[in-house]
Amino acid sequence: MSTILITGAAGGVGGILRPRLARPGRTLRLLDLAEITPAAGEEVIQGSVTDPDIMLEACQGVDAVIHLGGISGEAPWERILDVNINGTYTLFEAARRAGVPRVVFASSNHAVGFHSPDDFPIREDVTALPDTYYGVSKVAGEALGALYAKRYGMDVISIRILSCFPEPRALRSLSTWLSPDDAGRLFEACLTAEKPGYRVVYGVSENTRGGWVSLDGARELGYESHDDAEVYHDKLVAEFGPIDTTDFAFKHLGGPFCSPEFDADNL
Repeated sequence: MSTILITGAAGGVGGILRPRLARPGRTLRLLDLAEITPAAGEEVIQGSVTDPDIMLEACQGVDAVIHLGGISGEAPWERILDVNINGTYTLFEAARRAGVPRVVFASSNHAVGFHSPDDFPIREDVTALPDTYYGVSKVAGEALGALYAKRYGMDVISIRILSCFPEPRALRSLSTWLSPDDAGRLFEACLTAEKPGYRVVYGVSENTRGGWVSLDGARELGYESHDDAEVYHDKLVAEFGPIDTTDFAFKHLGGPFCSPEFDADNL
């Protein structure tokens, strides 16, 4: 693929993916409200995913879109509706009008966050149980992807990312971590899989303490994990103490997002 649009490219996952998706002859077109200094093989468009004109311009001549743009955590409903839900619709509609054949949508485990360990490993086709307004926006994005795939023949892959950071940040991340290199492998598989149609897959490394979600769908696309959060076990235990699976963080896939801290009155 010669030109790939990455929305939300200035964010954490965008920064992880940019060097890992760079290829000779490939252009990464980066879109964000924040300023970005482009590297070789990159071009920048500054603007919002909620602006139809900017999104249509950004989608011109694009072979695939990686849609990361949006609010990356919980927020009041009005902001989630505007940026995450309307912004995702704006992206899909711009991609359709520009003739973009493939969209890779960054969904989240929070689309199914209220599933408990009784449901592990959580399959790709489970009932949506969002844990927050943010999680609802990811369910909506997956639904928009299904619509544009079935109605307009677009290839759409929604990746329910668990925890994608340079290193695991908490004890539960020993189970949920998606390493930067594995993230690059997974997104590359989503970009290059032949005729995937509509898919939902999980984004996680094959961690020793994993097994919370299914990796079958990701493997079908050609993804192979090479990394394991277990190498950070001793460091995390030294920082946070021994693992206690009765802690609230382990009661649901969504972890702390399922706690009363995220009730609407607290936003």
